Amino acid sequence: MAEQYEGTLEKLKMDYALLPKEELADFGNKSKSLYIGIPDETNYNEKRIPLTPNSVEGLVNRGNRIVIESGAGVASGFSDQDYIQVGADIVFSKEEVFKASTIIKSTPINVEEIPLLLPNQVVVSPILLPKLNVSTLKHIMEKKVTALAFEYIKGDYDTYPFMRSMSEIAGNYAILTAAKYLSNEYGHGILLGGITGHPPTKVVILGAGSVGEAAARAALGLGARVLVFDDNISRLMRLQNDLGRRIYTSVIDSGNLRDKIARAHVVIGALKPINGKTPCVVTEDMVAGMKAGSVIIDVSIDHGGCFESSRVTDNKNPVFTKHGVVHYCVPNIASNVSRTASYALSNIITPFLKSASDCGGIENYIKQNAGFRHGTYLYKGSLTKSFLAEKFDLKFTNLELLLSVDF
Repeated sequence: MAEQYEGTLEKLKMDYALLPKEELADFGNKSKSLYIGIPDETNYNEKRIPLTPNSVEGLVNRGNRIVIESGAGVASGFSDQDYIQVGADIVFSKEEVFKASTIIKSTPINVEEIPLLLPNQVVVSPILLPKLNVSTLKHIMEKKVTALAFEYIKGDYDTYPFMRSMSEIAGNYAILTAAKYLSNEYGHGILLGGITGHPPTKVVILGAGSVGEAAARAALGLGARVLVFDDNISRLMRLQNDLGRRIYTSVIDSGNLRDKIARAHVVIGALKPINGKTPCVVTEDMVAGMKAGSVIIDVSIDHGGCFESSRVTDNKNPVFTKHGVVHYCVPNIASNVSRTASYALSNIITPFLKSASDCGGIENYIKQNAGFRHGTYLYKGSLTKSFLAEKFDLKFTNLELLLSVDF
């Protein structure tokens, strides 16, 4: 029976993949205005808004309707009047916002919002894996919504544009944050970087991706000595090339890592997740061996964190001290520069929304654009990411199978 099911699944996937391009084009050649709702964020001390007034104006001019909860843009420097002037509707309750067919959020769906979700609604937001629990996920699934995660949407050349943009911001901000917690204001009065006649501070960066590169560039600019660890040799080589200079790089060897962390003033956790979860490479014992007053910035906390001693914090209480080491584990680190981050989010999501409108709506665009489709973790209530199904012991349904049935 299982073999018969597998055979049917493979046939349906193949049939879907082989649909004639003319049929797909004809299927989505009619534009459809989108009805987009943007709520005011109340969780995680979030300050970003996913669409700036400039982007809203472009979308409204194409016939789309955008409803924004009053005050949603204030923390990013955008007033209600700014949005009214470009054609958005301002409403004064979340209930009004959630009447929209497409909801776009800067933070994950929270428990207060789940009752407001409507069947067949589309939600585009981050997912924040460490904070997601099985009960919340089940309740969202029961609402029969289609949900996409910013961090899983792919762009050109197999990249993750949302992740890359937020990573660049996070890498730069991580160094600024470390500098603050080393200073007399919070720490032992150490200047991050270097001065003439005194050895530079040592910054260890775990991960040679976008966060790691941005952090390395910022730290080097201040005069720090930078050491980067990653198990991907190609990524390390690319980092050296992009920086235009030789720095210390190494694969992640526990003995060597322990030694270098023990001497570091700052350790930045920026490893890429594997199957949705960041590998935890720094044990609590390693953290206990670090210098008193040193600083950990765990940028990877969004997907579980690189440090065994990490736990999620927020912008109200961003740090805690363990083993004499300051830990900064705020998941939405880019929210601290909310105006810049809002422009970054808006510049990425707006072209997707324009294309979705042109091809007949979000669901059609999911079917036609593989990169956008990759962001889908729920489709009409069915869980379509295998690693989430495994993590929460829930039923997994292949997305291509669901889309084949829809055709």
